[in-house]
Amino acid sequence: MNGNVRPESMERITTEELAQKFIDEQIEQLKKQIGNKKVLLALSGGVDSSVVAALLIKAVGQQLVCVHVNHGLLRKGEPEQVIEVFRGQMNANLVYVDAVDRFLDKLAGVSDPEQKRKIIGAEFIRVFEEEARKQDGIEFLAQGTIYPDILESDGVKAHHNVGGLPEDLQFELVEPLKLLFKDEVRVVGKALGLPDNMVYRQPFPGPGLGVRCLGAITRDRLEAVRESDAILREEFSKNGLEGKVWQYFTAIPDLRSVGVKDGKRTFAYPVIIRAVNTKDAMTATVEDIPFALLQHITQRITTEVENVNRVLYDLTPKPSGTIEWE
Repeated sequence: MNGNVRPESMERITTEELAQKFIDEQIEQLKKQIGNKKVLLALSGGVDSSVVAALLIKAVGQQLVCVHVNHGLLRKGEPEQVIEVFRGQMNANLVYVDAVDRFLDKLAGVSDPEQKRKIIGAEFIRVFEEEARKQDGIEFLAQGTIYPDILESDGVKAHHNVGGLPEDLQFELVEPLKLLFKDEVRVVGKALGLPDNMVYRQPFPGPGLGVRCLGAITRDRLEAVRESDAILREEFSKNGLEGKVWQYFTAIPDLRSVGVKDGKRTFAYPVIIRAVNTKDAMTATVEDIPFALLQHITQRITTEVENVNRVLYDLTPKPSGTIEWE
C-alpha cells in the first residue's frame, strides 16, 4: 500500500470502538517498526504530536524520547500541562528545554511577520538538533504528520518544523497518524485518555504568540497577549462558547494610546479580540458575542493585565481580513 494515499476502504474513525481498533493496530505496527531502538519526538503539546506521543508511550514506553521546547511563545499554562500530562501522568521520558531567552533575543527588533516565522522555525530546528545529538541510540524520528499534510505538500510534510534536521542524523520516520484527518486524530486522542483541552486544542499557528504580538516582539506585550488570551479562553469556556466558536484569541499591536487607570493617566496598549467560525479556513465569519460578555471580558482584561488600557473587537470577516493578523 502506498503510504501517501489514503485507502478508499479505510473506515472513518468516528467512535471509541473504531479508535481502539486503530490504536491496537498502530501499537502492533510501531513495536514491529521500532523494535528495541529509540525514537525521538518533538512534543509541542498540540493534538497531533500529543496523540503520537501517547501512542508511542503505549507501544515502546521509555524508548521514546520526547523533547518539549519552550520558546516563550506558547499560551499560558501549556508548557506546564505538557510536563504534567506526559511526565507526571504517563511517565514519559521527557526532555524539557527552556529556550525562552534564546528565542526572544533572536527576535528582538524584528517586525516583519515572515522574518519572525523564519527565525522561529530555524531556531526551533537548531534547538531540536542540539537535543537530538545529546541522545544515544536514536534511530527513529516520530512526527505528527496527518493526511491533510500529505495532500497539501505532495508528499510527507516536515511537521512540527523538524524536517530541516541535518542529513547526517539519518533518522527513519515514524508517522502513525499519516492516514487520519484532524477529527479522527481527536477521537483517537480521547480514546488514549488525553485531556479534552489538549485533544480539542484550537488551531494554533506554528510561531505561536509570536504572530499575535504584532510587529517587533517585546516581553511586556508578549506577556499581555498571554494573559489576555487566558482570560478570553476562560470566559468563553464559562459561557458556553468553547465548542461553539472555531477559533478565538487576542492580539496586541505595537502602538499605545492614552487612557486612565486608578485615577491616573496611562499610555498603554490595546488588546484586539478575534473570534471566528469557519469550515475550511478559506472563509470565516465573525462570531456574534453578547455585548454584556464583551463588556465583562473588557473589564477583566483592562483590570488584570499589565500595560493594557483598551479592548477592541475585530468585526472583519475573511475576506477581507485573514483569521490571524500576521
